[in-house]
Amino acid sequence: MIPRTLLAMAAVLLVVPAAAAQNHDPDHAVKGGAFPPGWSGRTDRGQPLDNVSFRAMGPGLHVTLGPASILYREADNATGSYEVSATITQTKAPTHPEAYGLFIGGKDLGGDGQAYTYFLIRGNGEFLVKRRAGAQTSDVAAWTANGAVKAQDEAGKATNILTVAVGPDRVRFLVNGTEVHSTPRSAVDADGIAGLRVNHNLDLHVDGFGVKKGT
Repeated sequence: MIPRTLLAMAAVLLVVPAAAAQNHDPDHAVKGGAFPPGWSGRTDRGQPLDNVSFRAMGPGLHVTLGPASILYREADNATGSYEVSATITQTKAPTHPEAYGLFIGGKDLGGDGQAYTYFLIRGNGEFLVKRRAGAQTSDVAAWTANGAVKAQDEAGKATNILTVAVGPDRVRFLVNGTEVHSTPRSAVDADGIAGLRVNHNLDLHVDGFGVKKGT
């Protein structure tokens, strides 16, 4: 029979590493500022946007975080058939693989009923498709490795072209021109605002973000 005191000590030893793992990579302090004209943002857990730097840089946009966030323009509201695309470069290696990419079908993005579907990749060569409804999220396609996703190099850099092609009946998710997932339109949020989703503590450069309607 194992004494209860030893069992209690073992339980504490299991909990402490788990708690430490959750706290070892806190959100970075970032000097934020004014967003490019027309752009808005929202963090995942209601943190202020002070630690979100999002600015025009050359012909593109540069994002440095802070807390995980979505970035969007009300003008990028699409229905019917359309295509969203961007070339995204991870410029620095995060502490552990962090995800970034596009979202579509955004509604009530500033409110409690926020909803959208997001398509992300991360530096280990995996992709994810997921839906958000308020505070809840659910997988459309769980994290999956795919050779189309360029993994980060030894310096932590990687450049990938992400595209979401929304058709009348299906939605296709592509990386560097290769389809990595396809799903019925009814399985995702298709009509609404499109934008960028970036997880915490990432430094990214975004080129060519845009919504092409009627594709």
